[in-house]
Amino acid sequence: MDNLQIGRHISGQFNEDLERVINNVMHMGGLVEKQVTDALAAVEQTDVELAKQVLSNDFQVNAYEVSIDDECTRIIAKRQPAAGDLRLIMAIVKTIADLERIGDEAEKIAKVALESFSSQQQDLLVNLDNLGRRVLEFLQASLDAFTRMDCETAIKIHQMDDKINREYEALMRQLMTYMMEDPRSIPQVMTVIWSARALERIGDRCQNICEYIIYFVKGKVVRHTTAEDMKNL
Repeated sequence: MDNLQIGRHISGQFNEDLERVINNVMHMGGLVEKQVTDALAAVEQTDVELAKQVLSNDFQVNAYEVSIDDECTRIIAKRQPAAGDLRLIMAIVKTIADLERIGDEAEKIAKVALESFSSQQQDLLVNLDNLGRRVLEFLQASLDAFTRMDCETAIKIHQMDDKINREYEALMRQLMTYMMEDPRSIPQVMTVIWSARALERIGDRCQNICEYIIYFVKGKVVRHTTAEDMKNL
């Protein structure tokens, strides 16, 4: 909380408003992380019930997004925040939008567990799991950096998305080859492709969250900034 400089406001109620919103973002982030973790576990273990649980729990993620967005709108209207406070609110609004979309991607991943795969096709799921673990690590690091508004860490882990993209592209080449060699596998492989794409998009969302942290701390938009220039912020 100290990193967010909440304790400096004259209005104690303003402090409480900000703390409540930040705590809700943390809870939402924890829920989204669990959704992704459970979705990957459902695929790895072919756990249909766990996959269905991920699908049914998505409404909770959506409810958090709506609630936090409403609260941020109320704070802007009532408090008219400026400078760092306004950047914080904007970073929160953008972050919860990406978290909600990560929740949607977790649904797509969970649906793989509802498909039937032959023993020969299990290797596809192993490679999907490897990509999933990398993405989950990125998500956890991004949420941790957001909790502490740690700009230096955000800049470092921002580059993790490049590794995820390379792994995703390698997996896609493998999946395309598999379909050409065995056209009968196309329906199952397409399900894996959509899930791999969902994981790649989660990586993009995590990168966005890192950029929101940098925006709050540095007051700079770095969407189109090179990795080298970002290091020199």
